[in-house]
Amino acid sequence: MLPTPQPALAPNTYAYETIPLVKPTGFREYDARWLFGSELNLMGVQALGLGIAQLVHERGVAPEIVVGHDFRSYSASIKLALVAGLMAGGMRVRDIGLALSPMAYFAQFALDCPCVAMVTASHNDNGWTGVKMGLDRPLTFGPDEMSRLKEIVLSGAAPARPGGAYDYVEGFAQTYLDDLARGRSLSRTLKVVAACGNGTAGAFAPRLLERLGCEVIPLDCELDHSFPRYNPNPEDMEMLHALADKVRETGADVGLGFDGDGDRCGVVDETGAEIFADKIGVMLARDLAALHPGARFVVDVKSTGLFMTDPELARLGATTDYWKTGHSYIKARVKALGALAGFEKSGHFFFGAPVGRGYDDGLVTAIAVLEMLDRNPDRTMSDLYAALPKTWGSPTMSPLCPDEVKYDVVAHVTARIQAMCAASEPIAGTAIADVVTVNGVRVTLADGTWGLVRASSNKPELVVVVESPVSRARLEEMFAAIDAILRENPEVGAYNQTI
Repeated sequence: MLPTPQPALAPNTYAYETIPLVKPTGFREYDARWLFGSELNLMGVQALGLGIAQLVHERGVAPEIVVGHDFRSYSASIKLALVAGLMAGGMRVRDIGLALSPMAYFAQFALDCPCVAMVTASHNDNGWTGVKMGLDRPLTFGPDEMSRLKEIVLSGAAPARPGGAYDYVEGFAQTYLDDLARGRSLSRTLKVVAACGNGTAGAFAPRLLERLGCEVIPLDCELDHSFPRYNPNPEDMEMLHALADKVRETGADVGLGFDGDGDRCGVVDETGAEIFADKIGVMLARDLAALHPGARFVVDVKSTGLFMTDPELARLGATTDYWKTGHSYIKARVKALGALAGFEKSGHFFFGAPVGRGYDDGLVTAIAVLEMLDRNPDRTMSDLYAALPKTWGSPTMSPLCPDEVKYDVVAHVTARIQAMCAASEPIAGTAIADVVTVNGVRVTLADGTWGLVRASSNKPELVVVVESPVSRARLEEMFAAIDAILRENPEVGAYNQTI
């Protein structure tokens, strides 16, 4: 059907226009990410579509798929190339157009399609593209599916099949917003700043919040794929600071920040204080556990230790399972355990029945935050946050590290920390109490201070997080100790942000 994809081709050449370019490192743990142009060309996208079709047929799933694309200058063309490959592979395509990732996940249910392929680079910088895929709603691909897809695509082993078809679903955004708003209303008018970083969520989030009865103050909600102010990433302190400034300027009750494809939501309280997503998760867990006693939650290894130590969650009989970072991992764990919700420090929140359908949706998260405030009319967002036990935590910090070596570096760091633990060697002057290696390495000290090192699943970076229940000074000491171990590996570069 197509020539075998090549890992590297020079742009502006005959070969580039006649051979698929697919860099192997673009196949990540649970989705795909490439720099468009230098790592992937449009023929490569067609080859990816053929590969997805082949995997669907191998798994015996009905060849019916939802596709959508985010708001970047090149996303529509990438989606159409993907559609060409999917149709050539015998897939019946339902195209919902410009969309949020959770809108595509919702379409799997609303349109009764088992499969999804959402063209998005999420919060990655301009120049990146990618695809989030699934064939078993509400789940998305994990390592097994990604590994097999990589084999199929790079070997050129995907044949053409008859039966391909295309249908554009007009007005689907309204169907999605109607579903989110149905049966929901707030008992009071909340003043909300909605920050979208000029990303895709700007077309949808303010409309939903207004339907809920909020007074909405839009911030960078005009669609602009150049992202003129900052990347639409609610983990990025630049976006959070802009949101905080607007909240203070307008006297809003809360600030909500949405990422580029709308599956994450960041929160700023009415004082302009930025609340990291894992602490928002604890607050929501408290709120939901009061409504559903004995609730079970899933959180990722980057998240605060409060999920295990919070006395209020213990009083309500809530239990928490720490699991691998990554939207596909947490989604699958929530489903496997029948958990009420899953929370990631990145802001991916997953609400199971009866709150949600199990996938990550930043707009559903926003609704949960607003309903929590509505149920506490005498308490502000800062009051709810102040009620949590105090800890000092870092943002997610990402030092550069090439894709080709990042997992080896994490393995070296893990072995180093395990050796220190075996030798009773302290870190930051304190004995090691526990080492967890379910996803990278998370080391906890005797005073409850902990640090995490893992490989980023979607960028050439590592991920570092530290937290202390003791003091800011202990937080800084732990970061210095973890960073010193990292610096034993010369492949580790500069951080995107630090404490």
